[in-house]
Amino acid sequence: MSDPMDLLRSNLSRVRIPEPTNRIYKQECCLSFDTPRSEGGLFIDMNTFLAFGKDCVAWNYEKTGNKVYLHIKQTKKVVAEDRPLKKPTLLGIGIDGGFDNSELEYEETYTIVILPDHVTLPFPSVELPEKVRLAVDAILMAEGAERKEQVAAWIADKKQTSAYAMNLQQIDNGVIVPPSGWKCIKCDKTDNLWLNLTDGMILCGRKNWDGTGGNNHAIDHYNETHYPLAVKLGTITADLEAADVFSYPEDESVLDPLLAQHLAHFGIDFSSLQKTEMTTAERELDQNTNFDWNRIQESGQDVEPICGPGYTGLVNLGNSCYLAATMQVVFSTHSFYSRYHRNQSLKVAFEMAPADPTVDLNMQLTKLAHGLLSGKYSIPDLEKDDNANATSTARAKQQGIPPRMFKAVIAASHPEFSTMRQQDALEFFLHFLDQVERANAGKPELDPAKSFKFGVEDRILCSSGKVTYNSRLDYILSLNIPLHEATNKQELEEFHKFKAEKISEGKEVSSDEIVRPRVPLEACLANFSAPEEIHDFYSTALKAKTTAIKTTGLTSFPDYLVLHMRKFVMEAGWVPKKLDVYIDVPDIIDISHIRSNGLQPGEELLPEGVPGDEVESNKPLPNEDIVSQLVSMGFNHHHCEKAAIRTSNAGVEEAMNWLLSHMEDPDIDVPISQEAQGADTLSSVDPSKVDTLISFGFQEEIARKALKASGGDIEKATDWIFSNPEASVSSDMDATTSNTTPTPIDAGLPDGGGRYRLIGIVSHMGTSTQCGHYVAHIFKDGRWVIFNDDKVGASVNPPKDMGYLYFFERLNS
Repeated sequence: MSDPMDLLRSNLSRVRIPEPTNRIYKQECCLSFDTPRSEGGLFIDMNTFLAFGKDCVAWNYEKTGNKVYLHIKQTKKVVAEDRPLKKPTLLGIGIDGGFDNSELEYEETYTIVILPDHVTLPFPSVELPEKVRLAVDAILMAEGAERKEQVAAWIADKKQTSAYAMNLQQIDNGVIVPPSGWKCIKCDKTDNLWLNLTDGMILCGRKNWDGTGGNNHAIDHYNETHYPLAVKLGTITADLEAADVFSYPEDESVLDPLLAQHLAHFGIDFSSLQKTEMTTAERELDQNTNFDWNRIQESGQDVEPICGPGYTGLVNLGNSCYLAATMQVVFSTHSFYSRYHRNQSLKVAFEMAPADPTVDLNMQLTKLAHGLLSGKYSIPDLEKDDNANATSTARAKQQGIPPRMFKAVIAASHPEFSTMRQQDALEFFLHFLDQVERANAGKPELDPAKSFKFGVEDRILCSSGKVTYNSRLDYILSLNIPLHEATNKQELEEFHKFKAEKISEGKEVSSDEIVRPRVPLEACLANFSAPEEIHDFYSTALKAKTTAIKTTGLTSFPDYLVLHMRKFVMEAGWVPKKLDVYIDVPDIIDISHIRSNGLQPGEELLPEGVPGDEVESNKPLPNEDIVSQLVSMGFNHHHCEKAAIRTSNAGVEEAMNWLLSHMEDPDIDVPISQEAQGADTLSSVDPSKVDTLISFGFQEEIARKALKASGGDIEKATDWIFSNPEASVSSDMDATTSNTTPTPIDAGLPDGGGRYRLIGIVSHMGTSTQCGHYVAHIFKDGRWVIFNDDKVGASVNPPKDMGYLYFFERLNS
């Protein structure tokens, strides 16, 4: 059948007109990072509405038999001159008022293509069958699935209308607020002032961690009166929606549809007010546009751009740098390179994928690996000089690839990662490895995640001289930073004196004058394996509580060792703080000294079982000193007791960390007495679920405790175990599992010598893991390379002493 129109008509039964609920892909290939702007354009399957690049469309035809495709090709328009850049006013990219994404303009052309011979028909054309015209129109008019999932990159969460706004009670107390000259009624603050919309009181805002901001008088007033809404003075203008209204009970910035009426109650004519203060969103924007990139981004250094296989950047999708930095390091490992690139082609992954490859993790990991490692998309995007015929070679910046489909798949089981908010790179890394392990559950020999996995063993020595061992598996070695081991103590003492003198003179210390503690990595590792006292440990040998000594070691050494530096701690006054510290990390480390070899000759295990008359004495009791300190910080007394028990009375900092992580737990308010009673019924949990957790490598008793604590939910139980690594040695432990040699839970995991070489660093800038910016530095081809989202270049001064996550590769003996 040689006539193209006849060929099209013969395949009309496979052409569908999309419904509003159909997901239509038209911006990016589902199997590669080809787009309409790629050389071959993009082919949209007019039956499934999936998109394919030039190299992949034939595979789809072979798999599905679908012959009819809409081909979209975009070509650059010629722009006469550069447009002047405008200062952004919104925290967004590519939106009105946001950052200018400086994208070139393109024009689109459309063609109907029939496979396998690539027969083409022009579009638009009145000669095309109506069904085809309607289908193409619907595809072109629909919002692409990629765009729906993307949302606006890097834009603050949209404010919601407050539940308290419509029925807000305002006191008729005669308060009239002047148009200027405001001051906090409880102190002398004249900025960061908030007007309570119930009683008209003007009070200062919250105090920041660094001492700036207000004196907490506005929040203190809410705690006393429970008047819910306040508006920030200086943000009120004729554009009332831009005013910064805060809801204390909802704990977020909100919209007040009746703000004009509420302001008029206190004599405020909003139309005459001028803006004098930044809103919360604007302050966030200001911090981003004026961010001190410091050494981590190597700002000010002449970084030479690099392109080619293994040097492809990742486009920031909106606070997705945590994902970009982590995945760049992950795919620099042999295990992930082999699994998803060298040993698996895009075509093979597509053949194994379900009907919709966009929701298949294996397919999207293979796509990401191909995008990062093939070099196909790491091509210099040379900038043109003023002379249109000349090309600048001074900077060859690549465009990078946008990992949208991968992000959508990996976030499907973790709603927080699907948002545009910044996330903790460590939390993402652990979630990612968990998902990879699950995806390879049927073929563990192919699982690349196990190259990071290792066994951890706690040896507990009772005062009776007998021991017990508890084992678990982990992907990361989390290290405390012992500041008392700093190697520059004298310089620190001199700096603190200098700083005190500066402050007394009313001067500030400049950033280049700051002296930070320098702690050797060896000290952090030694601290990990150092003996630790466990109080109120119930000994089945003594039939009483005693103090035991715990030491921790590794039962296996992984191919890749990831060290997590615990830089976020509690400062004086129990305020969360990021440690401003340098870690001296050598290129080669040896962790052989933290190898744990299990039960040794001459050691005697603690006996099994708890006599019935001792059960009562084995109930966990909180340390009253810990509880009283937490209560003095404003926490609920019952929650403080629970935190102390859950952390084995290890200390205030440990209990505080537990509290901050478990405030939203559904059982946080369950009385401790009920939990203790529940501990006696651990054996009543579903045996099949216990077996499932045991198959994951957890001990039976820990599995039972976790299932009891999580209401029998296996996924929550797994999270509980990882969130409570001390559960196996808690004060209510009866050591009933210690009568046999611990099961080798690390069987099948890689193991070898203890010498490792540093190959990757993920660094973080910002006061919290939930904000700021992440950057990766990777040792490739004999040099350090910086991966800063889509910017890839030769590193001049890698920040080895400023890492948040350190990646080491084991050296073969």
